[in-house]
Amino acid sequence: MKNIVCFGEVLWDIFPNHKKIGGAPLNVGLRLQSLNNKVALISSIGDDDNGKKIIDFIKKQGIIIEHIQIDDKLKTGEVIVMLNQKGSASYDIKFARAWDNIQFTESAKKNTELADAFIFGSLVARDEKSRETLYALLKIAKYKILDINLREPYYTIDVLNHLMNEADFIKFNDDEIFEISEMLNSKSHSLEQNIKFIAEHTNTKSICVTKGRHGAILFYNDVFYYNSGYKIKVIDTVGAGDSFLASLIDKLLKGTSAQEAIDFATAIGALVASNEGANPIISKEEIDGLMNI
Repeated sequence: MKNIVCFGEVLWDIFPNHKKIGGAPLNVGLRLQSLNNKVALISSIGDDDNGKKIIDFIKKQGIIIEHIQIDDKLKTGEVIVMLNQKGSASYDIKFARAWDNIQFTESAKKNTELADAFIFGSLVARDEKSRETLYALLKIAKYKILDINLREPYYTIDVLNHLMNEADFIKFNDDEIFEISEMLNSKSHSLEQNIKFIAEHTNTKSICVTKGRHGAILFYNDVFYYNSGYKIKVIDTVGAGDSFLASLIDKLLKGTSAQEAIDFATAIGALVASNEGANPIISKEEIDGLMNI
């Protein structure tokens, strides 16, 4: 069991006919919790009914909630999720919300110092206060894992550069790494070359890129590892990348080989995409069945 802190947004994903509790850091934390880790979440909710329901839900999952702040001015986060005919999602992320105003506290600092890993996304840095708190915690975290989430208009290359240079491990999807590499004046059209470009530019030794139904590629200790994906029927892609990251980090932190880790993580991500919502329960039998096809 590893002690892991997830920092960032908690919110409601609002679909056309229903809504679900989500936010990338929470989705990552829930999957890590299901894989037998001790997870704490640093975030903020509004003093409203949506926030109370999030707290009740997270508490039932066994995630530590003492670092979830209650904001008496800003509402709990909401994201309008739109799915196309293939189940791929696009997002309308409401601003400003409570998770834009995460305060630095001594208890959050202490928990971050003691954690085996500190996982954070780029979206939470969209506004000044949460970004300021994140930057302070990054100075004391032992092992820092960055999940890039490019959501227009909520990012700049300066902030992304800072976050990538702080990170020990970075996860992108293929569109994101090409976009950021181009912003940093990479001349290459090769995925592997752009991974190496980012690794050198940011002095980050571990980088993973997801490729949708085509699987993922992991650059770890100067070696590339590949998984070409598993064939599934996509229901919706919300949270698939979050569960992929959680599963990959779980295996790597616990000493599993890099190839086994990326195979396992790709299977988990595929199974999430074959279910509705970001956090479906996935059995060992389902994982084994998919990986052994």
